Amino acid sequence: MKAVVLAAGKGERLRPLTETRPKHLIPLGGRPLLEWTLGGLRDVGVDDVLIVTHYMEEQIKERFDDGSGLGLDITYVRQEQMLGTADAFRVAEPFVDGDEFIGVYGDLFLSSESYRSLINAHSEGETTLGVLHVDDPSQVGVVELRGDRIVGIVEKPEPGTAPSNLGNAGLYVFTPEIFGFIAKTELSERNEYEITDSLQTLMDSGSTVRPAQLPKNGWFDIGLPWNILEANSRALNSMEAHVDGIVEENVHMKGSVTIAEGARIRSGAYIEGPVYIGPGSDIGPNCYIRPDTSIGESVRLGNACEVKNSVIMDGTHVAHLSYVGDSIIGENCNFGAGTITANIRFDKKNIKVTVKDGRVDSGKRKLGSIIGDDVQTGINVNLPPGVKVGSGAWIAPGLTVHRDVPSGFFMRES
Repeated sequence: MKAVVLAAGKGERLRPLTETRPKHLIPLGGRPLLEWTLGGLRDVGVDDVLIVTHYMEEQIKERFDDGSGLGLDITYVRQEQMLGTADAFRVAEPFVDGDEFIGVYGDLFLSSESYRSLINAHSEGETTLGVLHVDDPSQVGVVELRGDRIVGIVEKPEPGTAPSNLGNAGLYVFTPEIFGFIAKTELSERNEYEITDSLQTLMDSGSTVRPAQLPKNGWFDIGLPWNILEANSRALNSMEAHVDGIVEENVHMKGSVTIAEGARIRSGAYIEGPVYIGPGSDIGPNCYIRPDTSIGESVRLGNACEVKNSVIMDGTHVAHLSYVGDSIIGENCNFGAGTITANIRFDKKNIKVTVKDGRVDSGKRKLGSIIGDDVQTGINVNLPPGVKVGSGAWIAPGLTVHRDVPSGFFMRES
């Protein structure tokens, strides 16, 4: 079976991480999000994939090329205008060429079991829609069932009015007939062509759409910065540990710890898995790496650093006596000695983060910083919980940063 993966979006809610990369290339457990998607499709027998691209598409093409490195045949098509999910699937019609196909949103972290659940529930000639139980149906699109058929999709129903507690998972098996209904789809209130509207028209015509129940922990939407940490944890917990790098004497490792070839762990380090440390990285001495941490390629952690539940991307240098907690750090950053990413408010309240133009309650009691690429801090810089630092920003020594730092800005006083 073929598959179509939507990977055109800008990921504006994930800025500054998406200022310099598509959200689909954000690393989880040492691999880009999109690679997890492609691997899951391959595991259920898909060998022919179309990736629909737009934003920073050359990075995606450079990373995956023709797919041969993953055992896939990958081609690409550009969605010229960002006109919604139905329009994104529309441009895939020549690739599909009359066949049934899997369609999936590329900003989801899905387990291989989720893809298997979809395939096992599918019957040839019918449309299959992945669904999962949701605690709050008012926050998602939920399906209306009549027997074993889906007859409606209600977007974010008012509390108490939802027809079910089954949410649309953004994972489908489509028949070629979907393209006729996409052609009839009108602009939504968001001024986009929505695939859920196309599906509703298809169901209203009498075509059969059936649900595929996905496993409880097999689906996660990466729409907000702190979602990256949860997805990274799930990725790490799904990996088989292996140690291929250099581990010096007096290093203690507990749980699932992967040390890639070319990495070096210096004496005195204590590592509690799940943890991933990428090739060429140099850790320690005397570092404490706590669970759910992913460290990329050629990262340097100096003496007596502590890292907890964080993603540190390629080429970043964290100097001695620094703390990185519940944070996402971009590529090629340079933290001066004693840099602290605080991850809990003094009053212990939930941490709020600026997302686009508004403040959003993350729902998290512990959340550190979200930092773009090429950021530099001087010695003894303090970053309070929920602070965002834009790509290329510099922060002078000794500052406590009380507000978000714009990209390219040199902060000389807090």
